[in-house]
Amino acid sequence: MKGSELMLQKVLAVIANYEIPAKIENLECRTCVVIGNGFAIKNSSLGNRINKYDVVIRLNEGPVRGYEDDVGNKTTMRFFYPESASHNPDLHKDPNTLMVLVPFKQQDLRWLKEILYNEKRVRRGFWRPPPQVWLGDVSKIRVLDPHFLHQTAEMLLHMRQKIKGRPNLVHPTTGILAVIVALNYCDEVHIAGFGYPNSKRESQPIHYFGRDTMMSMQNSYHDLGHEAEALKRLQDSGAILNLHKDL
Repeated sequence: MKGSELMLQKVLAVIANYEIPAKIENLECRTCVVIGNGFAIKNSSLGNRINKYDVVIRLNEGPVRGYEDDVGNKTTMRFFYPESASHNPDLHKDPNTLMVLVPFKQQDLRWLKEILYNEKRVRRGFWRPPPQVWLGDVSKIRVLDPHFLHQTAEMLLHMRQKIKGRPNLVHPTTGILAVIVALNYCDEVHIAGFGYPNSKRESQPIHYFGRDTMMSMQNSYHDLGHEAEALKRLQDSGAILNLHKDL
C-alpha cells in the first residue's frame, strides 16, 4: 500500500500495544476456530463446541447476541475493515476481544487514524460509508501485518490482479485471511460457517444473520470460486478441519 507507511506509524503510536494476551501466548498447544458468517452455520447448534477453543476468531459484523446456540459467545479476535465495522463493537464481543483491522487499502488506515486522532473524516474511497464514530477500545485494537495479505493472495490463491473489464484489485476475503493467520499462529485450526449456498436462487440468504442474498455477491471483487478450492485443498491435506463435516 504505497504511501501508507506514515499513516501506519501514526496509528501504531496511539495503539502502542502489539501483543497477544499472555494467557494465550503461553499455551503449549493452541486450538483455534475461525467462524465464518455463512448461512451453513444457522441451526448448527455448534455454540457450546465453539466456546471450548482457546482462540475464537470472528469476522466483520457477524453478530453473537441472539445467535449463541449456533455460533457461541466467545470472541478472542474479530477481523474487520472499515466498511464492515460496527459503530459499537462492544455489542458482540468479550471485554478482552482484540479488534484486528485488515488494511486492504490505504483508506482503511486513514479511517483508523482519523478515528484515533479525532480528525475530520474523509468519506471517499470506500465502497460503502464506514462508521464516522467508532466506540472501540483503543487498547484492544491491532493492525494485521500486510504480509498476511500478500501470503494469502500470492502464495495460496495465486490470484489474478484484476477481474476482466473491472479496474479494481481482486483481494482475498476476510475469512480466508483469518484462516491463514490462524495457520501461522495456532497448532490446530478448525473452521465453521464458510462457503456459499449451492442454490442458484438469487433470493437465497448467504449469512446466518441479516438479509443479504446471492444477488448481493454479483459485483463482488473476491474470487470466491478460487477461495473455495483453496479451502478444500487445506481440508484435504489435513491442515484445517471443517466442523460441519462432523454434524
